[in-house]
Amino acid sequence: MNTTIRTSMFFCLAIILTTRLIHAEDQPAQNQKKDDTIQSRINLSCPGNYKHHLQGVCVSADSIFWSFTTTLVKTDHSGKLLAKVPVANHHGDLCHHNGKIFVAVNLGKFNDPNGNADSWVYVYNASNMKEIARHAVSEVFHGAGGIGFHKGNFFVVGGLPDNVPENYVYEYDADFEFVKKHTIHSGHTHLGIQTAALVNGHWWFGCYGEPKITLVTNTEFKLLGRFEQDCSLGVAQNNDHRMLVASGTCRPEIGCSGKLQSAIASPTQGFSLQK
Repeated sequence: MNTTIRTSMFFCLAIILTTRLIHAEDQPAQNQKKDDTIQSRINLSCPGNYKHHLQGVCVSADSIFWSFTTTLVKTDHSGKLLAKVPVANHHGDLCHHNGKIFVAVNLGKFNDPNGNADSWVYVYNASNMKEIARHAVSEVFHGAGGIGFHKGNFFVVGGLPDNVPENYVYEYDADFEFVKKHTIHSGHTHLGIQTAALVNGHWWFGCYGEPKITLVTNTEFKLLGRFEQDCSLGVAQNNDHRMLVASGTCRPEIGCSGKLQSAIASPTQGFSLQK
């Protein structure tokens, strides 16, 4: 076999092998794109109407938990009602951890400059929705309204008086011993922060106002984004790592409703709902 033929054969073989390698490398990306497309999206309503508006949502592997201020509701991931229990006014945002539901509760005044709040975290068994503990969190000076969990600790947010140019996050250990007060240099948000959740390594905070505001920080509470978007009625991370955003309406003589949708989250651009 002469040199020219041998060189041509090697060249053809190299092209074939390269083509196969490129196809093999492309295949996982194609599969991932397909998996993302068929991955289930949540777009559901909470059954029933309630006296007070939705304050927050959280999820477990098989359930969704909704706080309607004076009623806690448990559904499955299709929206089927599993349980509902009456609770004290004002139960706020909530989070799930280790088979328990933790709810930020204020029994005093919200947003009072003199700190006349009465802030607690109530704990419920996620299976039967029975109350199992209460923890005083008096450091939450303007009223506990929201709660999240990260790396063994709980983070509580809440009210804010007018004209205060920053928000606060109160960190507690697993036994609800106070650890630290964090400051978010966010500018003022109306009545502070209502909802909190860690989504894919970033904190998302929902705030009231006109327009309503969403804050995004890193895990050290450095502000990454302030967006005119509304997750003030609930924000959570689903089991598939998608963001979940709650909404709701209240109508006289009918009551208040709640809805939950999947969303795509970007800490530098905000979130977009998936329909």
